[in-house]
Amino acid sequence: MKLLLDTHLLLWAAADDPALPHEARVAIENVENTLFFSVASIWEIIIKSALGRDDFKIDARVLRRNLLDAGYEELPIEAPHTFEVAQLPPLHKDPFDRVLIGQAMAEGIVLLTHDELIKQYDVAPVRFV
Repeated sequence: MKLLLDTHLLLWAAADDPALPHEARVAIENVENTLFFSVASIWEIIIKSALGRDDFKIDARVLRRNLLDAGYEELPIEAPHTFEVAQLPPLHKDPFDRVLIGQAMAEGIVLLTHDELIKQYDVAPVRFV
């Protein structure tokens, strides 16, 4: 299965943080799954780190390199992803999360998330863990 991890799951997985839900850890460790991270997550980390958010204090360049080294595939943001965002109801104002949903929809990838707001979207590729 193709899995796109949301930003917090990426951060928790990279830090081997106990906050990473067990179901997410199992999915990440399953060698049959292809793992993706979005450029939107890297962008979000850079912006929120610059704003002083404690939960985003990580060097995005190092994180990206480590994700690639661990076998994750990088997913760029493309126009079709944004077209999907335009169809989403206004349940969640976070533009980074909305583009992750759009990417999952456009690419047919399951978005793995622990975000209660994202869970509210009634779109097939979102899986709450």
